Amino acid sequence: MLNHLRFYIPEVFPALKKVVLDDDVVVQKDLSGLFSIDLNGNVNGAVETCMETFHRYHKYLNYSHPLIRENFDPDACGWAFGMNVFDLVEWRRRNVTGIYHYWQENNVDRTLWKLGTLPPGLLTFYGLTEPLDPSWHVLGLGYTNVNPQLIEKGAVLHYNGNSKPWLKIGMEKYKPLWEKYVDYTHPLLQWCNFH
Repeated sequence: MLNHLRFYIPEVFPALKKVVLDDDVVVQKDLSGLFSIDLNGNVNGAVETCMETFHRYHKYLNYSHPLIRENFDPDACGWAFGMNVFDLVEWRRRNVTGIYHYWQENNVDRTLWKLGTLPPGLLTFYGLTEPLDPSWHVLGLGYTNVNPQLIEKGAVLHYNGNSKPWLKIGMEKYKPLWEKYVDYTHPLLQWCNFH
């Protein structure tokens, strides 16, 4: 449920002009260059994830529904939340939160997509997303094997998936990439029983 809050960032932080990160990432390189990337009038800058077919729109959305079929290319390239550059000035100007509301209201019966925030994100930011260089955002550390060279070059490592590094089920080989930044002596971490 909290993942849906990302669609209200411009309202929660009215003075903010750009934002970049999610909560299950490790930043291992300087991200200041992201703030000067030209999004060419788009609202969202994201690394595309369509290297395999399961990251295309047709895997997330119900193309038997006319609202989806008539408005979205089924082979459009997906992307992931986690490390996005959101131009919040352009977001407000284009009323992106209103677009999100439109799709949520049309999916009350769950016929457009089943669950999650990525499908409404794909709909909301369709035609408003600028592809970023893949080295900005390396995905998969929470569910699959990732090429070590990609990890080394990546600016942001994303533990998308269920195996978060702070959980016992986290993928052991990727936990050290996160743990080196964690102060386990901090009282809040002690209280939360992070592993």
